[in-house]
Amino acid sequence: MAAPVLAGCGAGFDATTNKPYAPNEAQVLIDQGSYGKRDIQIPQAFILGPDAGAQLAWRGSAPIYLNILNTAGAPDTLQAVSAGNLGTVKVTAPIQLPSNQLVNTGKPTPQIMLEAISKSLRGGESIKLDLQFAKAGIVSLNVPVVTRSREYKDYLSLIHV
Repeated sequence: MAAPVLAGCGAGFDATTNKPYAPNEAQVLIDQGSYGKRDIQIPQAFILGPDAGAQLAWRGSAPIYLNILNTAGAPDTLQAVSAGNLGTVKVTAPIQLPSNQLVNTGKPTPQIMLEAISKSLRGGESIKLDLQFAKAGIVSLNVPVVTRSREYKDYLSLIHV
């Protein structure tokens, strides 16, 4: 009977389960149980949605925020993004991804926009995005629409209606 109690102590005082964390709605790229795909890791991805209780208007637009880490030994480039029939995605310019350097596509201003949204969206929904990299190829990811509240309230809102 002591085994479950003692097993919990085996992690020690420095275990990650002993440290506080703040979960959020943003997505992380997990492919078939592994973190990342073809040397691309995405520790955070979300579409900045409406204020709580509101919705993104049909034919409107919203910024897409991605943190991308290229773990390959050579640079790569995010060339394009598509959202299927949910709208068009505009990438202001190809996004350079140096090797082993985290790139935030939303700072200082969003570089990726979901435009001409084909239906009204509320926070909590997910949209499948296909990211086209020059070397890594296409990496697909379901990206949530998060409301502009809590930790997301200070993000730059470029939402157009």
